[in-house]
Amino acid sequence: MAERPRLRAGVFVDRDGTLCEEVGYMNHVSRFRMFPFVAAALRRLNQAGYAVMVVSNQSGIARGYFPESVLEEVTQRMKQQLAQAGAKVDAVYYCAHASSENCTCRKPKTGMLDCAAREHAVELQRSFVVGDRYIDIELARNARARGILVRTGYGEGEVAWHAAKWPAPPDFVASDLAQAVDWILRQPR
Repeated sequence: MAERPRLRAGVFVDRDGTLCEEVGYMNHVSRFRMFPFVAAALRRLNQAGYAVMVVSNQSGIARGYFPESVLEEVTQRMKQQLAQAGAKVDAVYYCAHASSENCTCRKPKTGMLDCAAREHAVELQRSFVVGDRYIDIELARNARARGILVRTGYGEGEVAWHAAKWPAPPDFVASDLAQAVDWILRQPR
């Protein structure tokens, strides 16, 4: 009987506030500004063999704030900028639903991660979720992955104003994605 191939670990990264500046609803591609440390951080994950995927709630589409084509333009710009710096993401997943729609893909529910795990042979229990909101930490907990909160975007305020009432702390709090990647690469695989 053939042995099943081992699934790889993944790093699921929030977009707004983690990979790029938080601007509220990104309703135009000109508002996309990737942090300067992101490409080098993602390149290190690529070189280490992690599957790297972006997971993002994008309810602005359902709310009519911008069309889905804007999200596609932003995604293409992000991928181009990463490629120019020798980095890549394996996939981008987003939930275009409003929270009132109660869909299974909206963070902190695990629909996006479940889909990514199937499509990219990722073992969620060996994976990481990185984001600037506690909802990203809840997503990690719900998927039985490890959660890292970054202080960029909404992260600093999350720590300052909400940490006391978190039901469980993040596995790590990082100043930014670069420090989060440093921590990930030190963890046993």
